[in-house]
Amino acid sequence: MSAGAFFLNDERCDAPQPTHRQRRGLKDRMATMAKRALKTKPPTREEPLPPRIRPVMTNEAARKFGIACARLMLSDHCEDVVMLDLVGISPICDYFVIGTGTSDRQMRAVADHIEQMGRTMGEKPYVVDGYHDSAWIILDYVDTVIHLFDGERRAYYDLDSMWGERPRIDWTA
Repeated sequence: MSAGAFFLNDERCDAPQPTHRQRRGLKDRMATMAKRALKTKPPTREEPLPPRIRPVMTNEAARKFGIACARLMLSDHCEDVVMLDLVGISPICDYFVIGTGTSDRQMRAVADHIEQMGRTMGEKPYVVDGYHDSAWIILDYVDTVIHLFDGERRAYYDLDSMWGERPRIDWTA
């Protein structure tokens, strides 16, 4: 056995052990760092931050935005595009736009195009979810929520039937 070898977890380790001076230096540095951490206090604010308020679209603006999204989805080759009117029924939003994508790449492209169009209209999504999974992509614009499904998820979740009694908006005109 060489002079610097030692056993670590029942395995031989040929790396030299740190000297007493090296261990002492490490302990001193760690102690200094701990003292500094105790001295520094997190910054405090005298006034609480104001609540985050998201500007909400008017009902007519949300309707126009949903129609524009539905038209964009159709032009990007989504299938079975539907727009549901949930005004007064859903506490979540006023309109659902539901479409079926033909592939994960196409669904992500449609989501990107909707975000670009929203930016040109001064809208930013509150939440985008499912973008990387590409089985069900949700773009939440608070008053208008866009659902992009693959065929299997659309049939499974069947949002059309869940909100079936609600009127569908004719966005093709």
